[in-house]
Amino acid sequence: MSETPPTIFFDGVCGMCNRWVDFVIVRDRERVFRYSPLQSDHARATLVPLGIDPGELSSIVLVEGGRAWQRSAAVLRILKRLGGVWSLLGILRVVPGPIRDWVYGLVSKHRYRVFGRSEACRVPTPEERALFVTDGPEEAAPEPA
Repeated sequence: MSETPPTIFFDGVCGMCNRWVDFVIVRDRERVFRYSPLQSDHARATLVPLGIDPGELSSIVLVEGGRAWQRSAAVLRILKRLGGVWSLLGILRVVPGPIRDWVYGLVSKHRYRVFGRSEACRVPTPEERALFVTDGPEEAAPEPA
């Protein structure tokens, strides 16, 4: 059994969160990441055992190697994994976590007002479908033909 790829859990109805997923997909040339809305069965099945309630989150969550990162720590880890110029933003780790997360929380608090909110979770394009997981931790979408 192969190790589960790093998965980014995001608010599927949030305009900003969906733009973040678009940003990562375009730059993740090696297709390292998988994506799952916080509203999915997969999010519940994966996050609850890690002590995280997906229904209470207004944060990006990265799960990798059985560990979870939230808020600014998740974003910085994702940028590091993207490599190149994006990994340089890792310098922001010198800013104490509580300060980074305060800024993250401020943006998160206003995300719907600024970026909008959808009535339903994002539907991946046919090209993206293999990158999204929604049904359960072991039920990843099939690879495209």
